[in-house]
Amino acid sequence: MESIANKILYGAARLLRDSVLPVILSAMPNDVRAARPVLDDTDRAILAVLSADARTPNNAIAEAVGIAPSTCLARIRTLRERGVIRGFHADIDPTALGRGLQAMIAVRLRAHTRERVQEFMRDVPGLPDVVGVWHVAGADDYLLHIAVADSDALRDFVLEHLTTHPAVGHTETSLIFGHLRGAVGATAPVTDQTPIGPLPSER
Repeated sequence: MESIANKILYGAARLLRDSVLPVILSAMPNDVRAARPVLDDTDRAILAVLSADARTPNNAIAEAVGIAPSTCLARIRTLRERGVIRGFHADIDPTALGRGLQAMIAVRLRAHTRERVQEFMRDVPGLPDVVGVWHVAGADDYLLHIAVADSDALRDFVLEHLTTHPAVGHTETSLIFGHLRGAVGATAPVTDQTPIGPLPSER
């Protein structure tokens, strides 16, 4: 009996290693799988200012951080090139666009195959009502943040785009009553990596 149980556990472990994990990793964007960029205190101070207001002028950022404007500009350029700063976006109120109802939809796929994952990622994230998509671990595979006009539009979205989708096996919808944007912790210390040295312009 113990031998049979060990064989079952061994088979399940191999299935997870050889089939499930490769599919999950293949669907992740490259910046998630890549090594975490190493930042020093100056980088983190710049990111903290930009996180509070991405429109802050370069001179004001340099003054707040305590470096020369030219150095600040070079730092920001490097952070963008390294993929630390992925973009600058306007935070738009969906209600102003006629989308007064927001929801988070948990999606469970029918099967964790490469074909199903690619099928879902090809069709769903680009839909007009989708604000964001998270690939998660646990009972569900994806979380969809959507913004629609009303409850009828929410029902139509689920029926037309999810329950009839060949890759989707189960959905669960939660209404969003409110949202608060948290601090990204740009100035929090990192103890498991060595900070980068100064840029050539600072030496």
